[in-house]
Amino acid sequence: MKKDLHPTYFAEAKVVCACGNTFATGSTREELHVEICSACHPFYTGKQKLVDTAGRVEKFQKRIQIAKAASKVHSSKKHKFAKKAEKKAAKKVEK
Repeated sequence: MKKDLHPTYFAEAKVVCACGNTFATGSTREELHVEICSACHPFYTGKQKLVDTAGRVEKFQKRIQIAKAASKVHSSKKHKFAKKAEKKAAKKVEK
């Protein structure tokens, strides 16, 4: 078998978050830098925090607004069909 095939494992690797929180874990690197940890992640903190990477949140919110505008169009179609049904009913009554 080949020697030194596996990377060195550090049992006390230091993880540094962008929020300033640090903790120890096991890894093949001695020090890791992360953007989000359990101290600042919205799921664990219960706070609404937008983590935006390259404007993705704005793109998502724009899609939501477009979907809401489209739903208004669909509701007007329902209104059109209701008017057509009323006209048909009125014609049947006239006959």
